[in-house]
Amino acid sequence: MSKALMKGNEALAEAAVRAGCRFFFGYPITPQNEIPEYLSWRLPEVGGVFIQAESELAAINMVYGAAGSGARVMTSSSSPGISLKQEGISYIACSELPCVIVNMMRGGPGLGGIQPSQGDYFQAVKGGGHGDYHLLVLAPGTVQEMADLAFKAFALADEYRNPVMILGDGILGQMMEGIELPEFQDLSELPPKPWATTGAKGRERNIINSLYLEPEVLEQVNLRLQDKYRLMAERETMAESYLTEDAEIVLAAYGTAARIAKAAVDKARAAGIRAGLFRPITLYPFPKYELRRACQTASQVLTVEFSAGQFVEDVRYHLEFKVPVHFYGRVGVVPTTKEILEEVVRLAGSQGRSQNSEVRSQNSEFRIQNEGF
Repeated sequence: MSKALMKGNEALAEAAVRAGCRFFFGYPITPQNEIPEYLSWRLPEVGGVFIQAESELAAINMVYGAAGSGARVMTSSSSPGISLKQEGISYIACSELPCVIVNMMRGGPGLGGIQPSQGDYFQAVKGGGHGDYHLLVLAPGTVQEMADLAFKAFALADEYRNPVMILGDGILGQMMEGIELPEFQDLSELPPKPWATTGAKGRERNIINSLYLEPEVLEQVNLRLQDKYRLMAERETMAESYLTEDAEIVLAAYGTAARIAKAAVDKARAAGIRAGLFRPITLYPFPKYELRRACQTASQVLTVEFSAGQFVEDVRYHLEFKVPVHFYGRVGVVPTTKEILEEVVRLAGSQGRSQNSEVRSQNSEFRIQNEGF
């Protein structure tokens, strides 16, 4: 591995090249512009192709074509641009084609602003476009993870023949940190793609399609997709737990918000409050069993988000409402460690001893039900 000091966007782009990405199609929008800027000169150096498309719609359909030919291909954008790509993303998901899609989130709704946001959580993990489909969604929390998960995303996309989204934000894209870049993927070692549209000389032609006019056929396609998503959930969840072994209050956050929440946990511990942090790295599939383990001793959970409250709904759902889940979010403004710490202190002092005892009793039952996960 080689060491470098890089911006998050540039680290992601270089890792994609090293993972074997040889095609990029995109359109400019802040705060992800360093990704296409970097790849505009980097890809030609390795025999790749960079095209700035005339629009986000054109870009995602170029991705569709390149993915159908079996190439490792990526596109990137930010919030409104990702919205424009949703129809094409749905086609790609139904056609079961591997590709990597990067969303460096900005504020919204509408054009919003270029400040970092996490307001695209629902769009990313619930499908975003039309129909019953999912992307595999990865949420880096450091510049190192931007590179590591970009490299991993291409392997996951190929393994499951499914689009993979890297969901970051403007802070991660713009900050600089020291990282270790992965070694170059040996492209000769990649598994074959017999389904790809590479010409039909000597074999039956391959057809890649997302149109199924017979309802029974379409149902079978959807059922196969759902089986694949269940397999992802069994194999691919990733999460980090920090000081949760004895935590009475667990903070749940992802991406940049988790970095700030982790600092608040350290300050809370210094103040005598048993706080911990749960950080999902896969947002879809959601690491529900890891969340439940992290909250086994907790009497309260606090989610921290750069949004009006989206991630909190999945936390409540996967904890089955057996632990009180509170929400703290800022919309268009990044919360400070001090603000989050004040919320933790408030929660720590809000419950009487009897109420805490009742919640701990419920948690004991919850822990028994989930033992072994």
